[in-house]
Amino acid sequence: MPKFEGNPKFRKPELVEGAEILFYGTADSSEKNFGGPDASNQDAPHDGPAQIPLRDLCERKAQFGEQIIKFARKIPQNPVNNRLISQLIGAGTSVGANYCEADDAVSKKDFKKCIGTCRKESKETKYWLRMVASSEPGLKAEARALWQEAK
Repeated sequence: MPKFEGNPKFRKPELVEGAEILFYGTADSSEKNFGGPDASNQDAPHDGPAQIPLRDLCERKAQFGEQIIKFARKIPQNPVNNRLISQLIGAGTSVGANYCEADDAVSKKDFKKCIGTCRKESKETKYWLRMVASSEPGLKAEARALWQEAK
């Protein structure tokens, strides 16, 4: 059973047109949805593409790691790129691992430590993506898309 069920602190996942991530927020949150009406009016129509089921962040991070691996396979192997590939895969896949570890943290201190590590690995992934784009200009557009996801 997902962690949000039975817990009044969290909202259930919802479908939002054009959204790609799942936002878990407190039930009394007045934050606005991404590109849509406020959270209190979930049934209001949205402008944009067809409805996309939202993913939880642990799944999103896992898919990001998979995308990094697929991207790394496209990078031509040579002495310079081999080092970039190994660094990129190490940093890019550890983002998800650290996030899932933080999600299962037993204390606030443990959670903050794991999330801090996750943020550091995300920044490191952005750095290595920049280096790959510099080394292989033909892959710059795909590296930029992954860089945006790592933000």
